[in-house]
Amino acid sequence: MSIFSSMRYCLGGPGSTGDIWTALAFMPFGLFFDFMDGKVARWRKKSSLMGQELDSLADLISFGVSPAAAAFAIGLRTPVDRILLSFFVLAGLTRLARFNVTVANVPKDSTGKAHYFEGTPIPTTLSIAAVMAYWVHKGWILDDLPGGLLAKGSMFEFHPIVGLFILSGCLMVSKTIHIPKP
Repeated sequence: MSIFSSMRYCLGGPGSTGDIWTALAFMPFGLFFDFMDGKVARWRKKSSLMGQELDSLADLISFGVSPAAAAFAIGLRTPVDRILLSFFVLAGLTRLARFNVTVANVPKDSTGKAHYFEGTPIPTTLSIAAVMAYWVHKGWILDDLPGGLLAKGSMFEFHPIVGLFILSGCLMVSKTIHIPKP
């Protein structure tokens, strides 16, 4: 729903400002459902490799593609912006794929729970969604994005705030960052 709302905002028309709010508001639901599917699986004492893969795909859409689509909708639309937003989505994909492959190798406690996340978990991208919500609230969208536009008029023009997505992507794929699991 978040992605569709971002696309609807890009189409414009009456009430389109509400569409970007809807896009941003749907993102936290991804965290709720991500939390709940794990709870239900543990409660039912059932898990599967397919469930693990579907969980990762849902995370990629909820916390990778959805924030990138909202960023595009609010104004990160130059060719360089799009390349860097694609990097962010691919970093999320890489982080989730590595998690699925290395989950068996991460040290665990006696209950089988891993001690830490390697790299930042992909749901941390909700912090970027919160920042974007603040920008929308302030009216800092499209031509008024914070930081303006660098290299304006050239083929290399970009919005420096796209760096938030690059930083987040780099933190997700970091092998040296170990974040303790709650």
